[in-house]
Amino acid sequence: MPVVSRRSQTVPLSPFRKLIPLADRARAKGKHIYHLNIGQPDIKTHPQAVARFRELPWEILDYSPSNGIDSYREALCGYYARFGVQLTADEIMVTTGGSEAILFFMLACLDPGDEIIIPEPFYANYNGYAHIAGVTVIPVTSDISDGFSIPNAEAFAEKITPRTRAIVITNPNNPTGACYSREEMELLSAIVREHDLFLCVDEVYREFSYDAPLQSVLQLEELHEHAIVIDSVSKRYSATGARVGALVCRNRSVRESVDRFAKLRLSPPGLGQRLSEVMLEDDGPYLQEVKEEYQRRRDIVYDRLRQMPGVFLSKPGGAFYCFARFPIADSEDFCRWLLEDFEYEGATVMLSPGPGFYATPGLGMDECRIAYVLNTGELAKSMDCLEAALSAYPGNTLTPAEADGAPAGASRFS
Repeated sequence: MPVVSRRSQTVPLSPFRKLIPLADRARAKGKHIYHLNIGQPDIKTHPQAVARFRELPWEILDYSPSNGIDSYREALCGYYARFGVQLTADEIMVTTGGSEAILFFMLACLDPGDEIIIPEPFYANYNGYAHIAGVTVIPVTSDISDGFSIPNAEAFAEKITPRTRAIVITNPNNPTGACYSREEMELLSAIVREHDLFLCVDEVYREFSYDAPLQSVLQLEELHEHAIVIDSVSKRYSATGARVGALVCRNRSVRESVDRFAKLRLSPPGLGQRLSEVMLEDDGPYLQEVKEEYQRRRDIVYDRLRQMPGVFLSKPGGAFYCFARFPIADSEDFCRWLLEDFEYEGATVMLSPGPGFYATPGLGMDECRIAYVLNTGELAKSMDCLEAALSAYPGNTLTPAEADGAPAGASRFS
């Protein structure tokens, strides 16, 4: 019998989705599940744009240009101009979601065996894309105690080898919710210029920066030849199914390399681009309302978690995730137990275990990511459920005295 590839057997599993079979069985038994495990917003896709999109005239759903519909890329130039970033349409490559943009970056800028440095914890699917591209992920560990800020220059210097080609970050960060300051971005700028590296920044959560304006890498003029931005409409407009992203880069050789791969896959989604172009029109009130809603959700989750005995977290500055340390020894077991063995008022919660967001073995064992993508009422109920679960979990590591003591929560911004 023919044998499948070793690549397919060794590609890392998504930590967001590998617990789905357990969730399906729990749901089949009638248990309600509060899904805090994946970044699927429950906010309506830009309603006014959807209404206008339904009225668009078209008779043939044809191929778009491989780099995206011209008018959409021109409209994106206007979008970036809002942040003081001046681009031409040629500097924007439309992709099939942010996922394809990440893969195009790796295929165009790195060869098999090359290395990328990523502060951990990081978006777990970077591991999978690196595996497909034959690229090695080299982690540099950030710490929950200082809000997962960018590690110092020495930490990066220790990781740089002759095979290092890029540093990759997500800003605002998934899974931690950290927003990197201008000082942190300038630290990375100095490193990539000194070692002649690319700096790839995943900015798909750009609109959701709550406590300070986002510092985009595109705003740093000295990085015009080094910077590559990954973008997407998925979270911005609650349009994950549109599958429209972008790779933004001023470096001509990078764009030409990416274009070769883009032509091979023919074109990004046509309907998704048309919807995305319409969503860019008069989107200010919609985006402001969505941002305010996520900030309310953040505050509910943060305030509740920091009151739970033994739970420690930093206040997320952006995105819609928080990454918390719990009084447990094995977050994989805890997340499994929640689905298989626990129930509170007919419900349970589904979280993402911490280890899947690290490349260093053994890290994240007492941590979980929470996506605050439910409405405020459901979030409050989910926190009740989670608090009851931590009290009932057989693997809770708190002593009785600690369990009766003061909350262990902390904030980077308090």
